[in-house]
Amino acid sequence: MSYSDAVFSKAYSILDERRMKAERKAEDMRLEIYDKIPRTEEIEKELQSISINAARAALSGGNAKELILMLKSKSDELRRELKSLITAAGYSEDALEVHYTCPECQDRGTVELNNTKTVFCQCFLDLLKECACHEVSSLSPLNLSKFEDFDLSYYSDEDTPEGVNPRRRMTQIFNYCKAYAKNFRPDTRSILMRGATGLGKTHLSLSIANELLNKGFSVAYVSAPDILFQLERAHFSYDYQQEEELLSTLSDCDLLIIDDLGTEFSTNYTNTQIYNIFNNRILRSKPVIINTNLTIKELESAYTQRFVSRIMGTCDKLDFVGKDIRPRKS
Repeated sequence: MSYSDAVFSKAYSILDERRMKAERKAEDMRLEIYDKIPRTEEIEKELQSISINAARAALSGGNAKELILMLKSKSDELRRELKSLITAAGYSEDALEVHYTCPECQDRGTVELNNTKTVFCQCFLDLLKECACHEVSSLSPLNLSKFEDFDLSYYSDEDTPEGVNPRRRMTQIFNYCKAYAKNFRPDTRSILMRGATGLGKTHLSLSIANELLNKGFSVAYVSAPDILFQLERAHFSYDYQQEEELLSTLSDCDLLIIDDLGTEFSTNYTNTQIYNIFNNRILRSKPVIINTNLTIKELESAYTQRFVSRIMGTCDKLDFVGKDIRPRKS
């Protein structure tokens, strides 16, 4: 997919920061080891000299094989001595090496294939996706929540007229969401969270997002009114690149969370896009969490029976019950 200049710039900035941090840390370690074991600095200088002499011998032509073998033998001997010195002092064998986040590209974002073609490293492609998800999610002003902050005592322990115990039901939903985050895979089932305003749907979906982000998964959290407004504005202002980037991010992230479905301004365009976004992810076995205050009948009235049938057939359904807990929390 195509990404905006802002996403590329952010990804490159993160790579630069990773690389410089790794190199600074390695240099600090090198100076520390040199100070404790002065012989290590001498060995590294000798190894540099041997490397230069071996290159000169290779370029000089003639019968340089014997000299190169001798230099290699000397180099191997010095490396064994160096390894012995630093491990004896309590350091790891690779303490003098730079430990990049991605050893494949050394945090530069590109790798060479067969020394003929330069391509983006997979780490950079993952970083682009992560930055794009962050940009999309930033459309929402909400901060990430945590499972630890979810207080079940706010829910009544008395049965409703329908015979449902709110605290017991919400305990089950809470445990389900924790297990969902713990066992998440990119092909995990989708979730439909239904219930009135103020019952914790956003809190629990954001808690899932928080857990997955800490595990390295890409998560896009969007409010239905916000993201559909962004898409519609891009489409009808002929900014098809932004529209494509938004749709691609919503399609490619490991988990998409759509909050407040049904509160957006409904048009033919928005109804088509919300169906396409959901359907495209389901076809690719990519999970979606949908939060809505609407009942099934209200969803069918707002969208189509086909869309609602698709949701009901592919989502685990979590029905939130109780009274709005926000006044009790304030």
